[in-house]
Amino acid sequence: MFLPANDSRTLIRLCPAVAALLCAHIALWLLFALPIATLEPVWQYTVGTNSAILRGEYWRLVSPIVLHRDFSHMAANSLSLYVCGPWLERALGTRRFFALYLAGGIGANIATVLFMPPMYTHVGASGAIFALFGMYSYLALFRREAIAPRYAQLLLAVIAVNLALALTRPNGNLLAHLFGFATGGLLAPFLAVRLDPPPLLWLHTPKRNRLF
Repeated sequence: MFLPANDSRTLIRLCPAVAALLCAHIALWLLFALPIATLEPVWQYTVGTNSAILRGEYWRLVSPIVLHRDFSHMAANSLSLYVCGPWLERALGTRRFFALYLAGGIGANIATVLFMPPMYTHVGASGAIFALFGMYSYLALFRREAIAPRYAQLLLAVIAVNLALALTRPNGNLLAHLFGFATGGLLAPFLAVRLDPPPLLWLHTPKRNRLF
């Protein structure tokens, strides 16, 4: 629905944060999927473990954002980032987009530490992805010049479907999704002060002028 890249070179040139995050998702999943025993301690040292974070291992609030337990988890988050990320990075700028993404992931992980059991472990970019949804919701509701009303309704419907899927997903960390979304929504008024939004949909962008 949103404006993905025509090719990898265009994505890297115009959306370096999205490209780097996608590469990190895929490369790290492939790395830890290898049957190499020496990688297991590295995995254990980087996953989000609540008890370890409470002992002061605060890097675990960040490192889980680019880690995933299985292919389907990684693929779903990477697809969501690929579809929804480029437009926002172009609209916000790379620095503010990355700040939003990182803050959403950290906010989701902090909530997980505060409200889940001490031995709970967590990985995944879902909180960061839902921070993007929080930003999109703010733009659709309060920045009509960025997203036309006829598209805002479709956008909000897509976000509602993703929230519903999060509610019904077995073994999912619903708390992380909700707090990631809330983090994105709370930061949106500050990060979206100056916007330079590209066209939102493929349909309304002539092929010769497409940015993504």
